[in-house]
Amino acid sequence: MTTIKDTAEQWEVRATATPFVGNKTSVRTDDVVMPDGSVARRDYQVHPGSVAVLALDDENRVLVLKQYRHPVGMKLWEIPAGLLDVPGENPLHAAQRELYEEAHVKAEDWRVLTDVYTTPGGCSEAVRIFLARDLSEAQGDRFAVEDEEADMELARVPLTDLVRGVLAGDLHNNCLVVGVLSLTAALAGDGIESLRPAEAQWPARPFEA
Repeated sequence: MTTIKDTAEQWEVRATATPFVGNKTSVRTDDVVMPDGSVARRDYQVHPGSVAVLALDDENRVLVLKQYRHPVGMKLWEIPAGLLDVPGENPLHAAQRELYEEAHVKAEDWRVLTDVYTTPGGCSEAVRIFLARDLSEAQGDRFAVEDEEADMELARVPLTDLVRGVLAGDLHNNCLVVGVLSLTAALAGDGIESLRPAEAQWPARPFEA
């Protein structure tokens, strides 16, 4: 059987600049040497990376939230997600934090569902999507939300309904789409037990367990 696998590679960069630095991300301009020796300029967003959580309850419902996303002018149904705030941060810890902060939920069973580059042609963002099961209400006070998160709606939706929504073109969030289709494929294939452990290595964003 042929193995299909992405491989690391770094083409020569003749010059680089950072014309914009924002609060969490920046824009970089690189002059990259092409295979024929020519040089092409590439502009892209430099991103710290993210985590997302597909939280599945005992009734095969997924915890989702609806949030306003200004760049696309829509309120999108999403799964809990957030930035890797600290370089080298353990992504599992970040995912557990996001599930608590956005849904006030904790989970006992964690696995890596899939790893993706969201927009590799224009952004360095890498996302690790976790599957979280054995859910329960978190202890303590709820996290104080602000800005767009203050307007979020929470719901638990059957996995099959989300798959239908994705294929019908009604649901568009990248992590939700990848997460629900990946889980559906896992359930139809080798099963959840075949998924990688929660602290599996992640070359795109190395960390210490």
